[in-house]
Amino acid sequence: MEGSITWVGIDAHKKTLAIAVLAPGAKKPDEFTINNDEGSIRKLVRRLHRDARGREVRVCYEAGTCGYTLQRRLEASGKVVCEVIAPSLIPVKPGERIKTDRRDARKLAELYRAGVLTTVSPPSPEQEAIRDLCRCREDVRADLGRCRHRLVKMLVRRGFVFNSTSRLWSEAHRQWLKAIVFENETDRTVMAEYVVAIDQAERRLRAMDAELEKAAQLPLYREHVAWLRCFRGIDTIIAMIFVAELHGVERFESPRALSAYLGLVPSLHSSGESAKRGGITKTGNGHIRRALIQAAWQYRHRAGVGPKLRARQEGQPGRVVTIADEAQRRLSGRYQRLIARGKMPTKVVVAIARELVGFLWAALRDDRETARHGARSSAQIEGAKASAAPRSSSHAKTKRPSKTGVGQRREARKEKRAA
Repeated sequence: MEGSITWVGIDAHKKTLAIAVLAPGAKKPDEFTINNDEGSIRKLVRRLHRDARGREVRVCYEAGTCGYTLQRRLEASGKVVCEVIAPSLIPVKPGERIKTDRRDARKLAELYRAGVLTTVSPPSPEQEAIRDLCRCREDVRADLGRCRHRLVKMLVRRGFVFNSTSRLWSEAHRQWLKAIVFENETDRTVMAEYVVAIDQAERRLRAMDAELEKAAQLPLYREHVAWLRCFRGIDTIIAMIFVAELHGVERFESPRALSAYLGLVPSLHSSGESAKRGGITKTGNGHIRRALIQAAWQYRHRAGVGPKLRARQEGQPGRVVTIADEAQRRLSGRYQRLIARGKMPTKVVVAIARELVGFLWAALRDDRETARHGARSSAQIEGAKASAAPRSSSHAKTKRPSKTGVGQRREARKEKRAA
């Protein structure tokens, strides 16, 4: 089958596309460069289809700044199949020191033919639009944080420090800000500009939240968002980030696979009798990872269902509510146990987020799939609990006990009993 396929690698850039075409049986690819526009892409598809002479044409390129528009344009005619490659999982030779566009395209074509590349799941245009809305909201939230930070630091430089037990940007903090009066007119102007920037950013954030609330009512998202909101710490915003960025939990066979995709699994270097565990890998989708860690902080409180959470759970499937209640009971207890053992709260929260993934995975699968994977996923979650506990050092070394020492102690106990 592979001998009848034309393999094409594309190194995509904003203005140009470097192409490498490997015909069946060819040792060297045909290489050329075209413009990255719709007309040039249509000509490329016609050329590939003509030269293939009825054979299948498979095209690949790395996921990046060009997004999925190139993939849609290539597949629009139905004459070629295009897949998008995960760039972080492309094999790299240790000795590679020369990088050019043509080399990258050639490498993609060769690895694509060898079958060692990992593809990503492209979203539909509608899913991509909602995903961009979630990321836009994240950017607006970051802008608000920077605006607030600038004002606070400016006040610290002028000797104004908020010493109340209330949190920053609470009502008490805002009243304190209004009471500040500078004698210098320039200082008053600077502070006024910072306050205006904060007000504008807050209005933008409220507008983005309203747009996401509206998007959550679309048929594509309504059901799953309602299910996720049954979990403690997950509101509409976090639920939309999870659903929009993931666009389908069914493509992950287990919670462990989903955790690995989110970069929540610990790194590991094992050699011989030693094993070093590091921090989480942070590969994959960082938007969901940050949202889940934010939600995991809510499990530092004792388990309980308040009025707001009870209202969100009302009318939802009993299976989902049961999973959410079990998650709260187990994760809240796990947080308290790890803290009692002296673990750092930031590391504990990451462990909680990692285990929370398993419960979310189970809640979003349909009943048939959950039943088929239930025993396996529970075992994996239990295994993750043992391996996910944060260590006192990010590079702690696991040592095996000395068999000689154990044997000597056993013999000593026997001699003591005999005496």
